Amino acid sequence: MSGEIRDNRGRGNAEWEWPAIHPEGRKFGLIAAGIALVLLLLLDWEIVGWPMLFLSLGVFAFFRDPERVVPQGGDLIVSPADGMVSLISQVLPPRELQAGDAEGRPGLGTEPVTRISIFMSVFDVHINRAPVGGTVRRVVYVPGRFLNADLDKASEENERQHVLIERPDGRPLGLTQIAGLVARRIVPFVKPGDIVAAGQRIGLIRFGSRVDVYLPQGTDSRVLLGTRIARSIPARPGSARGPAKPSRSPPTGTATRGHSIPDRSTGGWRCGRCSPMPSLPQRCARG
Repeated sequence: MSGEIRDNRGRGNAEWEWPAIHPEGRKFGLIAAGIALVLLLLLDWEIVGWPMLFLSLGVFAFFRDPERVVPQGGDLIVSPADGMVSLISQVLPPRELQAGDAEGRPGLGTEPVTRISIFMSVFDVHINRAPVGGTVRRVVYVPGRFLNADLDKASEENERQHVLIERPDGRPLGLTQIAGLVARRIVPFVKPGDIVAAGQRIGLIRFGSRVDVYLPQGTDSRVLLGTRIARSIPARPGSARGPAKPSRSPPTGTATRGHSIPDRSTGGWRCGRCSPMPSLPQRCARG
């Protein structure tokens, strides 16, 4: 039923469970734990052994893979990652996702779209999930540098992987997994032709990174800069009259991107819906 909340096993009443460790991380954690035990039990190097043991616990925590409660609804776009919303901007889609394919399926086009960037620190869950249900049409790996993933230019210069998903209504949605300073490998779980559900695991980025999601034109985003995401970013297609006016005090995790957006660089505000404007000393008069 649309709007019903279920976990990834299809249950209606989701409960907290101790998170599993993803297989990609078990080997790293076991190696670190093995080294720690050798240092502690055989060599009696406690000054090194105990930090190594704590490091192994940190590795296991980094690769945790919890079950997620995914909002159900054909008009919803959920967050592909846990972390902090670090950028919201109007940009051209990645070149690799702009054009259609040989079978006539559309790409993201060449018009500006809303890009939401979610920065994942080493303390966040790094399993990435499908923001919508549909068919994976494109998976494109692009080698690159390993700049700080929080920088805007990381979308163009860092190692990254683009994924294009075609929704059941035929509209495409793109996302990009971006490696950061520490992250050195992007691990895909899907390939072109796979059918995915919203919230399904589609990939993993090791040790700190970022995910960009490119919203379809006419979609109303419901987050603000600096929002911490632990479950989802709700987003709905805008109506013919345009997106609804945001609430003054949106609930945590479901904030609406309205006219007034905090500008962290100047300490003022800028408008997210009117024509491009400089930083404002106060909120936009329209919202």
